[in-house]
Amino acid sequence: MNEEFRSGCPINLSLEVFGDKWSLLILRDMTFGGRRHFRELMRSQEGISSNILADRLKMLVDKGILTKADDPSHKQKAIYSLTEMSIELVPIFAHLGAWGRRWLPVSEDLSIRAKLLEEGGQEMWNQFMAELREEHLGAPAPDRSRTGGKTVRQTLQAAYEAVVARQAADATAE
Repeated sequence: MNEEFRSGCPINLSLEVFGDKWSLLILRDMTFGGRRHFRELMRSQEGISSNILADRLKMLVDKGILTKADDPSHKQKAIYSLTEMSIELVPIFAHLGAWGRRWLPVSEDLSIRAKLLEEGGQEMWNQFMAELREEHLGAPAPDRSRTGGKTVRQTLQAAYEAVVARQAADATAE
C-alpha cells in the first residue's frame, strides 16, 4: 500500500480527494457551468474565498483531476481543464443530485438539472461525458443528432432558465 494514504479502502481514498466542502463544488461548476478560469470559479453561489479556491485548485491539479495551462487568450490567466478522472464523475454527480432531490429540501430551480440527469440516465451521462471530452481533452465532437444539435449543458441550462422565468412570472402574478 502507498504510504501517502491511510487506507486502501476505495471510499476512504475517494474521500481523501473529495471529502472537503469545496472540491466537488469546484468540479460541479466546471462540469455544469463551463467555468474554467479562477475568477469564474470565484463566482460560485456558495461564496468560496480566494485562498480556499487557490488551495483546492492546486490540490486537484496535483492529484491529476484537473490540468492547468496558460490561457492563450490572456497571458496573465490560467485555464483549468477537466481530466478523464473528473469527467468520469458525471454519473456520481447524477446520483448525488438524485439522492439530494429525494431526501433533502432542495429548490426547484437548483434541482432541475439533477432531475433531468436522473431521468436521462446513462445515455445522457455518456453524451455529456463525450461533450466534456471534446471541450476539455480535444476529443472528436460527439454525435448530437439525437439532441437537435444542443449539448447536454445547453439542455440543462435551458431547463434551469425556464424554471427561473416561470418562478419570476408566478411571483409577479401574486
